[in-house]
Amino acid sequence: MMEAAAHFAPPSLSWRAVSVWRRNFMVWRKFAIPSILGNLADPMIYMFGLGYGLGSLLPQALPAFGGGSYIAFLAAGTVCASTMNAASFEALYSAFARMHVQKSWDAIMNAPISLDDIVLGELLWTAAKAMLSGIAILIVIAVLGLTHSPLAFWAIPCVFLTGLAFAAPGLIVTALAPSYDFFMYYFTLFITPMMLLSGVFFPLEQLPTAFQAVAQVLPLTHAVALIRPLLFGQVPDMAWLHIAVLATITVVCYWIALGLIRRRLLS
Repeated sequence: MMEAAAHFAPPSLSWRAVSVWRRNFMVWRKFAIPSILGNLADPMIYMFGLGYGLGSLLPQALPAFGGGSYIAFLAAGTVCASTMNAASFEALYSAFARMHVQKSWDAIMNAPISLDDIVLGELLWTAAKAMLSGIAILIVIAVLGLTHSPLAFWAIPCVFLTGLAFAAPGLIVTALAPSYDFFMYYFTLFITPMMLLSGVFFPLEQLPTAFQAVAQVLPLTHAVALIRPLLFGQVPDMAWLHIAVLATITVVCYWIALGLIRRRLLS
């Protein structure tokens, strides 16, 4: 019991986590362009395929789409979904490789860097990498003329917060995973349903009432509610609530992930 309490003790935070972030960045920058292009491919297929294909069958400037076109509505949701996917893949597959397969974390702990520093560095790096994917899509959206408002710049810190909110639960799954195959359960049972329930492809109001209630507890719902209005040139309603939910998810899940990783590597 005491050992379990020690594992879930409050995090010990220090600036040494920046060194872990920097190490991951230096490895990633060798493959930066292929990585960014790879993260762009899937969301661009959704945005162009559904946006122009399905969008051509729908009336333009519907109130349900914020008064704009369907592709503009979908583009804003795509930013959030792409950030979620990028953060989840990095927190699961890449972090698991560094922790379990390559044993990079064990090597790093030979330096004066603790496991707490490593987990925090991984969290920050995952959010930063996801933010780069989100920014790349924001640039495409701006080039296509789907957003014109200066408020769109405020979407960048919101994308980073979204990355944090998905990096932290991803690290929980990584801490529990025996192998890469385990991650399919997370994507199939959590990530994919969330894309369909959180207002990415269609307004939440189109869902049955029960599904709308479920959607309100999903982090992607709050990310979409925060970022989409900014791209439409509007201040989000109850922005403080969406920020608070994403921040709370980040802190709680990071703490749980740290405790599970301590138990896995230090026991």
